[in-house]
Amino acid sequence: MPKTSSLAPVLAALTLGAVALAACSSVSENAAAPTSTFAATLSGDVNQTSASAGITPLGETNMERKTERPQAPSKLVVTDVRVGKHDGFERVVFEFTGDGSPGWFIDYDDKPAQQGSGNPITYKGSTALNVNIDGTVYPFEMDMPDPHIGTTEGTSESGGFITQVVSSGTFEGRSQFVVGMNKRHPYSVQVLRGPTRLVIDVLAAT
Repeated sequence: MPKTSSLAPVLAALTLGAVALAACSSVSENAAAPTSTFAATLSGDVNQTSASAGITPLGETNMERKTERPQAPSKLVVTDVRVGKHDGFERVVFEFTGDGSPGWFIDYDDKPAQQGSGNPITYKGSTALNVNIDGTVYPFEMDMPDPHIGTTEGTSESGGFITQVVSSGTFEGRSQFVVGMNKRHPYSVQVLRGPTRLVIDVLAAT
């Protein structure tokens, strides 16, 4: 009898310890599971956002005239013009070589005229953004060859609404471009760096 009595508490303690150990093991696995699930969900959300975000319009868009004075002194030459079609908007980029920051005077004009001469500018489309970029100089003033911008084709061939961008030359510190379109659309104007660019984003919807 004494031997049986002395073993009973030991057996009971061992049984309770095993139950507690099993309980601890169960809690630990369950605690790890939410962390693992959260990490997977977060990773999925981040990837989905990155894939769906894409390029978005810059700045506030409307159909009003937009003006900005150039930083003084600015000495810039437009070396490239690009037109791109994106989801819900189209983008026109004017890239510069030189120093300073451009100014601009931009407005819609169905019958734009060349600065200086007043001659009408021929373009494809029903209306145009008359883009005047201030703070520019002639290429020879920068000791560089003329980039010969000429006319840059738009997006109309691929279902877009920008028909073309026509360069109308530089006169007294201002370079003029005409952006032909099918109709008037809200737009924004921003300057980006590295290299310096004037960016016009035009919404597809009016």
